[in-house]
Amino acid sequence: MLRLAPVLVIALLTLPVVAGLTMIVLPAFGYLPALGGETVSLAPWRELLDQPGLGRSAALSLASGLVTPAVALAAVVLFLAAGQSGRLARSVRRLVSPLLAVPHAALGFGLAFLIAPSGLAMRLVSPWLTGAEQPPDALIVNDPLGLSLMAGLILKEIPFLLLMSLAALERLQPEKRVEIARSLGYAPTLGWLKTVLPALYPLIRLPLYAVIAYATANVDMALILGPALPPTLAVSILEWFNDPDLSQRFMASAAAVLQLGVTLVALAIWWLGERLVTRLLRPWLTGGGRRRGEATLRVIGRAGLAGASLTAVAALAGLVLFSFAGFWRFPDALPQTLTLDHWRRFTPMLGEALVNTAGIALAATLLATLLVLAVLENEHRRNIKPWRALWLLYAPLLVPQIAFLFGLVVAAESAGIGPNLGLVIAGHLLFVLPYVYLSLAEAYRRLDPRWLEIARTLGVSRNAAFWRVRLPLLAAPLATAFAVGLAISIGQYLPTRLLGAGRVETVTTEAVALASGGNRRLISVWALVQAALPLVGFTLAATLPGRLGAAKHTTQTVKEDATLG
Repeated sequence: MLRLAPVLVIALLTLPVVAGLTMIVLPAFGYLPALGGETVSLAPWRELLDQPGLGRSAALSLASGLVTPAVALAAVVLFLAAGQSGRLARSVRRLVSPLLAVPHAALGFGLAFLIAPSGLAMRLVSPWLTGAEQPPDALIVNDPLGLSLMAGLILKEIPFLLLMSLAALERLQPEKRVEIARSLGYAPTLGWLKTVLPALYPLIRLPLYAVIAYATANVDMALILGPALPPTLAVSILEWFNDPDLSQRFMASAAAVLQLGVTLVALAIWWLGERLVTRLLRPWLTGGGRRRGEATLRVIGRAGLAGASLTAVAALAGLVLFSFAGFWRFPDALPQTLTLDHWRRFTPMLGEALVNTAGIALAATLLATLLVLAVLENEHRRNIKPWRALWLLYAPLLVPQIAFLFGLVVAAESAGIGPNLGLVIAGHLLFVLPYVYLSLAEAYRRLDPRWLEIARTLGVSRNAAFWRVRLPLLAAPLATAFAVGLAISIGQYLPTRLLGAGRVETVTTEAVALASGGNRRLISVWALVQAALPLVGFTLAATLPGRLGAAKHTTQTVKEDATLG
C-alpha cells in the first residue's frame, strides 16, 4: 500500500487543479450548458475587455507579483549574509519564526491600523513631531498604487522565505564556504554572497515561485489593504463570481483565465530576470572585489529584516491595543480608558466560527500528515531517491487560487456536489499538504538510519519500528509540521469562501468580511483570535514533545523501580 502513496498524493493535488483549470477555460469561451452556454463564443472576453479599469487591475496584480518577492528575497538574503552570527541575528530569527504562523488577514488588519492616517504610527509622532491635531487627509491604506498591499505581502512572505532558506542552508555548510572565502581575503558578508548565495538560490526557487503566484492573485489581504477603484484582478473576479446574475460567471471565468495569464507572465519575467541578473553579476562574482560595500550591505541586511519584524510586531500590538481601547481621540498616543466590553460583546459570536475553523484545520492537517508520512516512509523502505514527480506537490501553490478554485466549484456543481464542509476540508488539504511536506521531509530523511537498524536486530518488525522508534525520534519535527499545517489551514480564505459558498463560517472568513466596516474594535477582536489560533499550535509543538518525552521517561523509571523492588 505504501508504494501507492506517492501516486495517490500526486493525484490528490493535481487532478483538482487540472479539473479546476478545465472548468475555467470552457466557460471562459462561453461553453457551460448548465447556464445555457451551448456554443463556443468570445462574448465573455468582449464583456470582460469592456470592464472599466481592467488594465489597471491586471497591471497592479503583475506589479505586486514582482515587487513582493524581490523585496522579500533581498531582505532575507542580505540578512543571512550580514547576520551570520551575533545576538541580533539570533533574536531576529526567533522573532521571525512565530510571525510565519500569523495569518495574512490578521497581519493585514494590524498593518492597516498601524499606518492609517489615524493609526498608531501617526498617533505616536503627533503632534510633537508632525504638528497634526487631526488625521492627515491622505489615502495610505487602499492607495491606488497598491503600495500598502505590497508592504503587507512583503511582511508576510519574509518569514516564509527565511525559514525556507534556513532549511536549505543545512545542506550547504555555509560556514565552511565563508571560511574559505575569508581565507582568500573576502569580508564575511561579501564572502557569503559570492559563495553561498549561488548555491542557495536554486534550492529556494520553487518557494519563490509560490510567493509570486500568491502575490499576483491574493484576495484576503487585497480586500484589506488593496485599492478599491479598481481593485486587484483577483478581487474583481471574486465579485463577479458572487454576482447574483449567474451569467456573470462566463465573464468571471474569462477573468480567471486572464489572472492565470498574469501569473504566468510574472513567472516568465522573473525567470528572464534570473538569467539577466546571473549574466550581469558574473563579473562581480569573479572580479575579486573583497571589501567594497561590505559595511553598507551589513547595515542594510541587519536593519532591513529587523525593521520588517518590528513592524509586524507593532502591527499585532496595535490590534491588541485597539481590542481593549475605550474612548481614544486623535492625536492621543494611548486610549484614555481600557475596557473588556468589546471582548464580552463579541466573544459569543465566535462559537460556530471557532468550531468550524478548528475542525477543518485538524481534519485537513491530520490527513496531510498521514499522507506525507506514507510518502516519506515508502521512500525510506524502498531506499529510493525522492520521486522526481513530487515537484507536482507544489502545483496548488504555483497556480493562482482564484483560477482553479473557481473552476473546481463549477466542476463540483456540474457533478451534483453542493457546497459542504467536506468539500472545504478537501480544498484546505490542497494547500496544507505541500507545506507539511516541506516542513517534515528534510528531518525525516536526515534521521540516523542506525536507530532503525538496531531495532530490527532486536527482532522488531518494520511497522513496529516505525511506530516505536521513528515517530518518537521525529516527535519535534512532526509536531512542528503539524503546527505549520494548522496555521496554513486557519489562514485559508478563498477555498473556504468559494467551496463553502459562504455557508461555512470560519474565523478567517468572518474577519475578512469585516474589512469593509469601520469598527476597529470588532475587527481587532476577530483578527486577534485568528492570529492566536496558530500561535497556540506552535506553542504546543514547541513544548509537547519535550514534556511527553519527560513523562515517558518518568513512567519508565517508575516501572523499573517497581520491578527492582
